[in-house]
Amino acid sequence: MPEKNLLPVRKKLLRWYDDHKRDLPWRRSNDPYAIWLAETMLQQTRVKTALPYYEKFLKTFPTIEALARAPLPRLLRLWSGLGYYRRAENLKKAAMQIVRDHGGRLPDDYNKLRGLSGIGDYTAGAILSIAFDKRYPAIDGNVRRVFARLFSITDERQLRATVTRLASKKRPGDFNQALMELGATICTPKNPRCGACPVAIDCASRLCSPAKVIEVRRARSKFHNVTWPLAIVRRHGKILLRRRAKDGLLAGLWELPGLELARGEKLEHFKVRLQNELPFPLMRSHRIGAIRHSITHRRIHAPIYVFDDDSKDSQALARGRWRWLTPAEVRNQAISSMTAKAIRIFAEYEESLS
Repeated sequence: MPEKNLLPVRKKLLRWYDDHKRDLPWRRSNDPYAIWLAETMLQQTRVKTALPYYEKFLKTFPTIEALARAPLPRLLRLWSGLGYYRRAENLKKAAMQIVRDHGGRLPDDYNKLRGLSGIGDYTAGAILSIAFDKRYPAIDGNVRRVFARLFSITDERQLRATVTRLASKKRPGDFNQALMELGATICTPKNPRCGACPVAIDCASRLCSPAKVIEVRRARSKFHNVTWPLAIVRRHGKILLRRRAKDGLLAGLWELPGLELARGEKLEHFKVRLQNELPFPLMRSHRIGAIRHSITHRRIHAPIYVFDDDSKDSQALARGRWRWLTPAEVRNQAISSMTAKAIRIFAEYEESLS
């Protein structure tokens, strides 16, 4: 496509962005660390969900050095509920790399950024363009969708070349954010608002099919349904939490004891396997509700059971793996989202009895 045909599109996008961009805290900052944090939180997470976490996180860890020094459990506790906890672990690893290898400053070089834990091509491009005013493409799902419709481009190499050519030399960060903003608010996957689009007149999708904008279909992830019962074991006003292993799914988080049932297993198998993990007998049990949750490619149905332990002896539990906590203390731990949901059900149940 000739350069002269791209210039009007660039101008329209930047003018629209100036007038209609959402007022977001990371857009008011030129701190590379704050921008990196925002881009990490926004991976697979909606803006509305990330906002309170972002502001609290920056207040707690205002610098890369503070993040590098932070104990991982404290960091995970602050991240609790945001999901995709590997992002938090990678933030800390990258912060330690930056302090060790780059004097505590986020590098402004693409290859050095890509060498940091958790920073891929998109995040590197976003940081370079937004924080350092460098003309790098930042291509996410929103940008791919916009270009598939606007220019009928789906080939990755052609897409990257066109985004780079179209990018503003003076405002590369604003241009990349304009594309993302357009995809997030106007050129949405379903029911795009073409009447509000600043480049609708230039859109190949509308020209080819005025009655129906081309839908950009993504390969659907394969989900499988699982049953994952949870146990609330209570003793004298406290409940029992278990810490997950340091690697694998939800690494290092505290959770209610539970497990994914294998195909054909019954709930009785869950109770037997739970009892085998504990050094004291589980007494009465009853179901108080259920939650639905999704983790990676699992759609989880989690029935919640309360078990009473009236024993007076404090039998030894594996140190560091098990912990008795009051419901108030649980809220200050790094817990999984599924556990947080179940604790809310338990709190409602307890309140109904009072």
